[in-house]
Amino acid sequence: MRTELPIRGRCGTLRGVASDLTPGSVTRVVCHCSDCQLFSHYLDQADLILDAHGGTEICQVSPRAIRFDAGTDRLACVRLTEKGPYRWYATCCRSPVGNSLPGLGVVGLIHPTVEASESRLGPIRARIFGRDAVGDAGSLDASDRIPPRLLLRVLRKLLLRRLRGDHRHSPFHDPRTGRAIARPDDLSPSTRQALDRQRAAWTPDGRRFN
Repeated sequence: MRTELPIRGRCGTLRGVASDLTPGSVTRVVCHCSDCQLFSHYLDQADLILDAHGGTEICQVSPRAIRFDAGTDRLACVRLTEKGPYRWYATCCRSPVGNSLPGLGVVGLIHPTVEASESRLGPIRARIFGRDAVGDAGSLDASDRIPPRLLLRVLRKLLLRRLRGDHRHSPFHDPRTGRAIARPDDLSPSTRQALDRQRAAWTPDGRRFN
């Protein structure tokens, strides 16, 4: 059964939907990498985004599936590294939106701006980059990197979407040039260092969920 996944910032200004989704067309993961953690601290939303081990829940969909109905003028992005993904958020409430790269047929939509349930979109396929997990991660079932089975699944989807031209239908990038619709924020070395310190000091004790 095909379903829709609402996209909604905390304040409601940014609204959209990812449509025509099935458990087979999406890939749900939890990423513990340091950059995903840094992004949550950049937004000052770590307590809302991260789980008890510093994981970010991500639902990977085709860019063709995404439509915004309101608030696109509030979309902004940051790149934490020169070749890293564009990390999108809503400037009005600092809600995370998703990760994208021009030319690739995938956007990683981020919890809690999207709420992807197992009953509608299948299970979380893997917890990845567990080497960067925080807290007592001894019992955490996470891979240090991206496990081969998950990588193969993602590559198959990227190839199929490339053949269909899905990468030309991204709401985040110009279809001809691949240029992002908003200029990425530049992080100074001192800002990056400050975010690293926040990440190192963060604990899950104060987490709250809306």
